[in-house]
Amino acid sequence: MNIALIGSGGREHALSHKLYQSNINNNIYCIPGNAGTSKFATNIDIDFLDFKLLLKVLKILKISLVIVGPEEPLVNGIVDFLEKNKIKVFGPNKYASQLEGSKAFMKSLCKKYNIPTAKFKICHNSKDVINFLKTCSLPVVVKADGLAAGKGVTICKSLNHVRKTTNEIFLGKFKTSKKAVLEEFLQGEEASYFLIVDKNNFKFFGVAQDHKKVGENEKGLNTGGMGAYSPIKIFNTKIEKKIITKIVKPTLQALKKRGEYYRGFLYVGLMIKNGEPFLIEYNVRMGDPECQVILPRLKTDLLKIINFSLKNKLNKIKIEWKKKKCMTVVLCSKGYPKKYKKNLNLNNLSKIKNEKNRFIFHAGTKIIDGEIKSSGGRILNITILGNNFKVIRKKIHDCLKIINLKNSFYRKDIGWRVIK
Repeated sequence: MNIALIGSGGREHALSHKLYQSNINNNIYCIPGNAGTSKFATNIDIDFLDFKLLLKVLKILKISLVIVGPEEPLVNGIVDFLEKNKIKVFGPNKYASQLEGSKAFMKSLCKKYNIPTAKFKICHNSKDVINFLKTCSLPVVVKADGLAAGKGVTICKSLNHVRKTTNEIFLGKFKTSKKAVLEEFLQGEEASYFLIVDKNNFKFFGVAQDHKKVGENEKGLNTGGMGAYSPIKIFNTKIEKKIITKIVKPTLQALKKRGEYYRGFLYVGLMIKNGEPFLIEYNVRMGDPECQVILPRLKTDLLKIINFSLKNKLNKIKIEWKKKKCMTVVLCSKGYPKKYKKNLNLNNLSKIKNEKNRFIFHAGTKIIDGEIKSSGGRILNITILGNNFKVIRKKIHDCLKIINLKNSFYRKDIGWRVIK
């Protein structure tokens, strides 16, 4: 079986590693992949957003299944395009992908179907902003309506900051949309809850906590994610029941009422406040870096699970998990999430020996003239399984000291909520 995995980040390295471990014989192609995926797969360096070119390559490689990692191709309709061309693909279609692709779409759905979320207003101009600010106290959360690579959310503590941030969005800072969504600021604890979904069923697919802020003590700019851990302390069966009944089921039923359906990974971004879950955002794929702490804990064959979803038979499979805990810390290029250096030399990676419960998932890396170099802001994910988060984090820091990459940094407080 020939499988194509779309994407090039830490999430895709984790996915390719898990697919490589499958009991189902397969050849994996990563499009475009990174230096890490090349150990398990053949990297094909083409632009996956050029759907016509992608289709030609998939046909040449005789691909039986396409698995889509990142959000942009999903929002752009890659699933609809491939299905039209008779290629089996795992991921939500263009309509369902609006859950992530448009904050306005998601929020409007919440309002119509009474899904608990923060009070909000969809704003097209400064007048809309002023009207919302009359009804909501500071701080206010400003979100770009469309995709923004994890950088479209700003917590504004002053009126000037709100005006500046919304004006940038209205003027087209994020090319995907000129609308802004303003929200009340909710105090609580964040949680990333994952599902795998088919036309008729869904199954729990892990829970994790991400660390979005670039600086320790949750300070600084938002990023794509500086680290994560799984499982999380705040999660329990009572909370999960509320998530499913108040948020997940109404959303999936709303799509069905519109003649649509969801298939793929579904990330439910939550704020837990006084034991009540509020929907912060949906992602229509696995999170990054949450994927890197969830997949190492998965016991069941990933490809088998995906095949059951494609056949709409998720209710027929039992998904099992390891009891171990998992944490990842992201090593970033200095300056991220703003301007950062590329082509940093990762020579010391060879000094870290392979271990059963340790994984170095590559994110922004490439092989240039036989050497592994950095190519993105988030470079590596150091991931370890174990029984104690404090011990796990120390082992991760020991690895990072060995890597000793100049012009890089990482957060030393990942997991601070569970490590005293």
